[in-house]
Amino acid sequence: MQQVWPGSSYPLGATYDGNGTNFALFSEAAERVELCLFDEDGTETCFELVDVDAFVWHAYLPNIQPGQRYGYRVHGPYDPANGQRFNPSKLLLDPYAKAVEGQIEWGQPVFSYEFGDPDSFNDEDSAAHMMKGVVINPFFDWTGDRRPKTPYAESFIYEAHVRGLTQLHPDVPEELRGTYAGIAHPAVIDHLRKLGITAIELMPVHQFVNDSTLEEKGLSNYWGYNTIAFLAPQNTYSSTGDHGQQVQEFKAMVKALHAAGIEVILDVVYNHTA
Repeated sequence: MQQVWPGSSYPLGATYDGNGTNFALFSEAAERVELCLFDEDGTETCFELVDVDAFVWHAYLPNIQPGQRYGYRVHGPYDPANGQRFNPSKLLLDPYAKAVEGQIEWGQPVFSYEFGDPDSFNDEDSAAHMMKGVVINPFFDWTGDRRPKTPYAESFIYEAHVRGLTQLHPDVPEELRGTYAGIAHPAVIDHLRKLGITAIELMPVHQFVNDSTLEEKGLSNYWGYNTIAFLAPQNTYSSTGDHGQQVQEFKAMVKALHAAGIEVILDVVYNHTA
């Protein structure tokens, strides 16, 4: 039987320490919070978080390993007129998730209200249609890595899109095109060095959402300006998987660029969120 210990209110998110995982979620108005873990077959097991400090609900679960998928069900008042839409039938993504698995499947179940009546209450379960947070392995071999620290006056910044930069490059293996590993490929790094750049500024690489209006037209959000998890690398840019592998691949990309003397800058826009 899974044990649940009090854990810590800091840091927020899911933090693996080598033995288990600490979960911490901020909510000032919540009345109850459930941490929900998902098996590979989608089986859900929930644990109530009973320890709260400064509106942070937290618990430590021994033996919970990297790759574990999770989400939250938060109980509280449903008062749309005052901006409160607590609905435990809707699985919530951890805003501090460091990796995300899957995508949102748009439809009535992911909305807290009935279509056409925004003040109503919908109790269809959304878990099967929601992306999930993933516990990551925080450990990575940064041996030999250092920031280039190029002076601003000497900087030559090249703005690029992970997919656009690598998707059609003939010297990048097809399975790596459009991915973090594609940018880390020697052919791409050699191209960047020949340009003489000192830094690459990546267009949004945080986990983002495809709007339903785009999907209905058979389109997708190419640019990525619709972030839903600012601490999680976009999982579709990973060549190795979305159960935390995207984090390791992203770090490997940064290390490879640093080794070539290239700094990495991220395009972060907080007023373009999902």
